Amino acid sequence: MQELSDLLAEASASITPGFFRLSIHGGVPIYRERVYCYELYHQMRKLWPDACAFALNGEVDKTAHPTLTALGAAGFKPDLLVHKPGDMQGNHAVIEVKSVQAARRNCRKDLNTLAVFKQDVGYARAIYLVYGAEVDEAAVTRIAARYDSMELTVPIELWLHAEPHQPAFLARVLEPSA
Repeated sequence: MQELSDLLAEASASITPGFFRLSIHGGVPIYRERVYCYELYHQMRKLWPDACAFALNGEVDKTAHPTLTALGAAGFKPDLLVHKPGDMQGNHAVIEVKSVQAARRNCRKDLNTLAVFKQDVGYARAIYLVYGAEVDEAAVTRIAARYDSMELTVPIELWLHAEPHQPAFLARVLEPSA
């Protein structure tokens, strides 16, 4: 699906401040991954091409999936999947979403999920979308260092979304060291 990158950028540009940071009573707005992710899913569904061979699904629980159990990939629940449900040959993209603050603390689980789905399950693309006003080169460096420390063997696309009403963009492809 060639247009996924454009669709992801356009959908993310439609996310408004209230979904980027959730207002809370008595405090400053905070990042809430589920709120952001559900709105991203909604915006992507609005743009999804009618004739697309792939489906967009959110949080598909793979705990009891017989094929994934055999591959050692059961128990994962990726944020978004672009795939052909029921067809293991139709796995296009697995997407994990994290606020910059949560990614700062620990992105190991998300990077591992992406690597397993790309390497063992056969997804063509693995996308790690990090959002938040504090997204900067230092965040990219931290995530890249974590990726390197895990000695992963598959590339993962690192996308950044720094501001509501602005598109997310591919910042870097994390790749195994030579």
